[in-house]
Amino acid sequence: MPEGAMAQRVSLITLGVTDLDRALAFYRELGWRPHEQSVDGVVAFFALDGFVLALWGRSELAEDSGVDDLGGWGGVTLAHNVTSPEVVDAILDAAGEAGARISRRAGPTPWGGYSGVFVDPDGHPWEVAHNPGLHLDAAGRVSLG
Repeated sequence: MPEGAMAQRVSLITLGVTDLDRALAFYRELGWRPHEQSVDGVVAFFALDGFVLALWGRSELAEDSGVDDLGGWGGVTLAHNVTSPEVVDAILDAAGEAGARISRRAGPTPWGGYSGVFVDPDGHPWEVAHNPGLHLDAAGRVSLG
């Protein structure tokens, strides 16, 4: 790789949240456990497979990133791929019970899969999908083809 080239990977995703305690409670309700390096009342880290998801104050994140927070959707949807349509349904049900808004009920997709979308309490959309075109290994890591 040429010097200064950016490797093709994501290391950390930070979701800006308006109420860290509420956001943390939501993700805990889904079964996620924060990492010990989280700082109470400041930031929550979740160790995922090969990268980190963080929850941090939305205004602090906007200031740190040098952007104006206009309060709208940022044009990003996160995705969680699973092994079957039944798992899609179960996760959407659990997310709804935890306080998510189900923005798209699960159903067949034009690409031959099955998916639905929930929106977390801070407006971050998550697609939960069974995609027969992607391979999931035993650890849940996804690969193309």
